[in-house]
Amino acid sequence: MLLYLGRGVPVPLGAFLFFMGFDRTNRAQVVTARDQLAAVIPRATVRDRIDAMFQSNEQWAATAATAKPGKLSLSEQLSRADLKLRTSEWLLIRIGSAVFLALVGFLRFHLGVQFIVLGVLGYFIPRFYLGYRQRKRLKAFNNLLGDTLLMMANALKTGYSLAQALDVVANKASSPMNQEFDRVVKEVNLGAGVEESLGRMVRRTESSDLDMVATAIAINRKIGGNLSEILETISETIRERVRIKGEMSSMTAQARGSGYMITALPIVLAVFMYFVTPQYFAPMLGSPIGIGMLVGAGIFMGLGQMIMGKIATVDV
Repeated sequence: MLLYLGRGVPVPLGAFLFFMGFDRTNRAQVVTARDQLAAVIPRATVRDRIDAMFQSNEQWAATAATAKPGKLSLSEQLSRADLKLRTSEWLLIRIGSAVFLALVGFLRFHLGVQFIVLGVLGYFIPRFYLGYRQRKRLKAFNNLLGDTLLMMANALKTGYSLAQALDVVANKASSPMNQEFDRVVKEVNLGAGVEESLGRMVRRTESSDLDMVATAIAINRKIGGNLSEILETISETIRERVRIKGEMSSMTAQARGSGYMITALPIVLAVFMYFVTPQYFAPMLGSPIGIGMLVGAGIFMGLGQMIMGKIATVDV
């Protein structure tokens, strides 16, 4: 009996081991196929999911991607400010800022005019920051343009073509110049014309100096001439203009700083006092005469700041 059982055990044991090994092989193949698919199709991140949620709204997607005549789209404005943000993330930042300041206003003043004013102010603060970033980047771009043109002229003298000279700038120039020229080089490599790509860069940057350069290059490609000498002449003009602007800015820095200080000090102090002790302004805000005095003071302060800004600004 034992001998008979000993002979029968290996058959079912072998079958069990065979099917277990087959099942493990299938599981290993499934896991391998899943890993390969994940490598080809990366998992959507939180940013991708948020962006997909906004892009599913056709009206929002069309508004963010298109622009009004003569203006840039939202994505182009973020690119001009060198903000690595998607349009959906930018909208969430503005909404979050509005909700945060509105919550501060609610906790301090409860439901009232202050609650609404702080919410609206929070929504527009990121827009002011966007404009500041754009102006700062444009100033850096214009300051580097003279040296960039000189680099292009030297590249053309050594026998490079215009497309190769643009590639030299894209690889060797400083930011933000290299970013813009790298985009031009990519567009040219994809089949776009040099004039068209430079025109789009002028639209993105809104630099009057670059517009002059793009116009000179377009005319030179139509009628011919020594482009390196033209770029050297424009470079010398731009560099001299930047130098004079720097000197004028240094000479008028004290006047501009005094204007900002005189204008901002009473506003900041009034906002601080009103936030800490609202009762301090209660007699003035509760009277039409007091409200008129505040409005008049604000108008005259704005006029004073505008006049001082005009005096301290020198057009070169």
